[in-house]
Amino acid sequence: MNRYPLWKYLTIAVVVALGVLYSLPNLFGEQAAVQVSSAKITTKIEPATLARVQEVLKSAGMADTQAAFEANAQGGTIKVRVKDSDTQLKVKDALNAALNPEKGNESYIVALNLLPATPGWLQAVGAKPMYLGLDLRGGVHFLMQVDMKGAVDKRLKALTGDTRAILRKQNLRHGGVSLAGNTLEVRVRSDIAEKTLNTLKDNITDLEFSQRTDGDSIKIVGVLTEPSTRAIQDNAVKQNITTLHNRVNELGVAEPVIQQQGADRIVVQLPGVQDVAKAKDIIGRTATLEVRMVDESVSRGSDIVPLGSELFTGGRSGSVVLYKDVVVTGDSIVGAQASFDQNQQPSVSLDLTSTGGNVMSQATRDKVGKSMAVVLFEKNKGEVLTVATIQSELSSKFQITGMGTPAAANDLALLMRAGSLAAPMDIIEERTIGPSLGADNIAKGFNSTLWGFLAIAIFMMGYYLLFGVFSVIALSINMVLLIALLSILQATLTLPGIAAIALALGMAIDANVLINERVREELRRGAGAQEAINAGFERAWATILDSNVTTLIAGLALLAFGSGPIRGFAVVHCLGILTSMFSAVLVARGLVNLYYGGKKKLETVSIGQIWKGGTPLAMPEVEAPVAKV
Repeated sequence: MNRYPLWKYLTIAVVVALGVLYSLPNLFGEQAAVQVSSAKITTKIEPATLARVQEVLKSAGMADTQAAFEANAQGGTIKVRVKDSDTQLKVKDALNAALNPEKGNESYIVALNLLPATPGWLQAVGAKPMYLGLDLRGGVHFLMQVDMKGAVDKRLKALTGDTRAILRKQNLRHGGVSLAGNTLEVRVRSDIAEKTLNTLKDNITDLEFSQRTDGDSIKIVGVLTEPSTRAIQDNAVKQNITTLHNRVNELGVAEPVIQQQGADRIVVQLPGVQDVAKAKDIIGRTATLEVRMVDESVSRGSDIVPLGSELFTGGRSGSVVLYKDVVVTGDSIVGAQASFDQNQQPSVSLDLTSTGGNVMSQATRDKVGKSMAVVLFEKNKGEVLTVATIQSELSSKFQITGMGTPAAANDLALLMRAGSLAAPMDIIEERTIGPSLGADNIAKGFNSTLWGFLAIAIFMMGYYLLFGVFSVIALSINMVLLIALLSILQATLTLPGIAAIALALGMAIDANVLINERVREELRRGAGAQEAINAGFERAWATILDSNVTTLIAGLALLAFGSGPIRGFAVVHCLGILTSMFSAVLVARGLVNLYYGGKKKLETVSIGQIWKGGTPLAMPEVEAPVAKV
């Protein structure tokens, strides 16, 4: 009746062993480190950079530090582990001086960081510590304001180019396309005004066009529609969030928080970041891509730059003179992938938006045999990534060939996919939480949970005796499993999460209280010991399931509709419910079965009193009162 089959005991043992294994990394803390990442999109961190870093450390007399290369989506980073904060600062200064000799034109970001001190044998099995939030680990908090007017202006400038291209394609002559505030104006003759108006209405849906008389000429005015304005602003915030995610990855921040707040603000929280200046530099960095035609009236190497052209030097293609007119920008590039051409040579396949494809088609139709360049602008400096010869009229899909090697094609594709901010942003609020404050929050949260656990343990063992001991052991396993799950899922633990752990303790022990009281109730009814234990667990299960499911529904609602600290609380809360049901029912009953299940003639049960049959042996006999006349 009260015996588990062997496979159940083995299952519990394996789960508990895995829980202990994957919760262990949280005991080892963190280690000071210095991280090297690229400051420019055109700078690539690779294993050869690691050799250079190791040489710098050796020359500075710090060869005992541990430097390692870690690959990521942006290429890679180098992390140097050091023994203390003093060495950390020395390593940072030495690497910064060697890798960035030109001030104001840094190619590498050398930033302070903290890395888990997990032993190698635990890392080999994928055991990692859980992430700590900003309030526990320390770090920086930014509140950023998105320039919505800048986003609208940028879109209007793009629509201006689209308007010129459409009118050129339809052979509709005009007296100029210009912007006046938030309106687009096209001057046309009266005989083609109606046709021009209808053409623009059919091809540009973001603007609401109307016709006005301006002296002797007709002026067609386009105003952004309200839905289009909202869409532009929403897309600007979303694109900025995506770009910020890509940039924050360079800092190696564990579980950064980047989310929208209100209509035009973005919250950025970077736990563990110690170098605020570097974080601000990376977040505020701008990078834009432009496609321009090469001015072939100027020979290569000449210093003479004609009016309307611009000289670019120091790029991958050497010195080259380009026209200032931009064919398309990075906003028109939908995708860029390394591929192979028809001769199986490395190339880059580009996908443009439909509007960008139309513009590219118009620009290259009469330029077959001419050269076209791709320019990356970063920190107000332009670098020519590649110069290619136009083989045929280009459309929304085309290839850049002659890359030489697959690595060169991959590099160019990555650079052309580099995200730029859709609209400028300003930091309107900045907070720094020091590591000491985070450590104090951890200590207080840990102590409160520990004292709560000890109070529960003393009460349970004092009130339910041996069954209370079983409950405390199950509660301990519940805590281990919860921490292991948080570590495996790499969830972020915050102060609200610690509160959820304390709540999980109360909910887990509540299930054991229900079970113990149900067993005592069966004993009071005169049931045998084995029968009472079996009935207590079986009948308490339905109540435990109902209460936990309803609480889980509330937790899932918090997870679905909450944000920030609320979601952190909800994650721990939901996981705590699952682990508590496992530990309170399966583990607790396994312990009881292991101790009592093998006894065929069980007469006494230690559960608050020493029960024999239906009589509590520890209860004194009470003499019935005598009635007085």
